Amino acid sequence: MSWEEWFRKRFKPFGEPWFYEIEKTFEEMEKMFEESMKEIEKMPKELVRERRLSDGTIRKEWGPFVYGYSITIGPDRKPIIREFGNVRPALGRLTLSGEREPLVDVIEEDDTIKVLVELPGVEKEQIRVNATERSLTIRCDAPERKYKREVDLPSEVDVASAKSTYKNGILEIVFKKKRRETGTDIKIE
Repeated sequence: MSWEEWFRKRFKPFGEPWFYEIEKTFEEMEKMFEESMKEIEKMPKELVRERRLSDGTIRKEWGPFVYGYSITIGPDRKPIIREFGNVRPALGRLTLSGEREPLVDVIEEDDTIKVLVELPGVEKEQIRVNATERSLTIRCDAPERKYKREVDLPSEVDVASAKSTYKNGILEIVFKKKRRETGTDIKIE
């Protein structure tokens, strides 16, 4: 007696359509699984690692996959939403990057702008920072982790005044704001 015959005899009160609906659901799940496995094959090489287990077999590991957002309230009392990670939702699909966007917090004070960047698992020698008066680019090319983030600054800054520290996975950069020259009164003769 086959599995289908046994099942039909046992569950006849539910009728055959019930059995076929479950079978159809499992077939759809199997197709979805096959499609997702095809997507894994397109993954950036930096996110795939092979590890040899103690019994000699090789195991593939994928990741890390990171996506998140932070919400802060700006000086104008409106929420500021910032995304971070290496996975981006786009038109019902996910796009994946080999570089992770770190979590960044920009704090504007009266005469300074402080930028806090979360860069866990890297050494300070692996971090590269480039600044202009209106933006900041952070890159890290460590063997295990790659980070990249471009940050727009809320005000013009004096790039030469930048001071930075890196401690416990947190990069802190402090800029002095560029002073706006107030004009000089001109006497009319």
